[in-house]
Amino acid sequence: METINRKFFGVSVLFAALSGSCFADPTSSYAGQEARELKALLPEDVQSYLAGKGMGMAKAAELNGYPGPAHVLSLAEALVLTPEQKERTTALFKAMETRAIALGQTLIEKEKQLDMAFAEKSVDRSSLERMLQQIAATQAQLRLAHLDAHLQQVRILSLEQIARYNDLRGYGKPTSPTPHAGHAP
Repeated sequence: METINRKFFGVSVLFAALSGSCFADPTSSYAGQEARELKALLPEDVQSYLAGKGMGMAKAAELNGYPGPAHVLSLAEALVLTPEQKERTTALFKAMETRAIALGQTLIEKEKQLDMAFAEKSVDRSSLERMLQQIAATQAQLRLAHLDAHLQQVRILSLEQIARYNDLRGYGKPTSPTPHAGHAP
């Protein structure tokens, strides 16, 4: 019986300690963010979207042996890109960046509309669903722009250049056991 009482006492003390720590500070981790122009996004994320940055959207490609054009260009000398490869990669990067910037602007605008609807108390279930579908579609298009650039980049590089890229980026042996279609000679 004494053992049961000790266990009950121990559990009671633990529960009291945990309960107290959960309710000790009612301040939200969001405190201070209510003054931001766009509540749902960090200012640095807004800037990255507006600049067409990848923000990790293409990791599925990058970490599986599909180099990204921005990094290929920064490693052009080490990869020994031919003038044609450099020209094609530059064009690919510029097209991706232009598309990403336009989609980033659209995404920011859609997020502002969502924020405004809540600020004006004019949101309802139907309008919320519509706005979220538009945001999700824009996010998908933005990610597609980045991932597709990686998909196209492998058609410009040789298998040796891809292996060198992965080594230079510190990836070791990415999982890309089969050759990609359309490699440069």
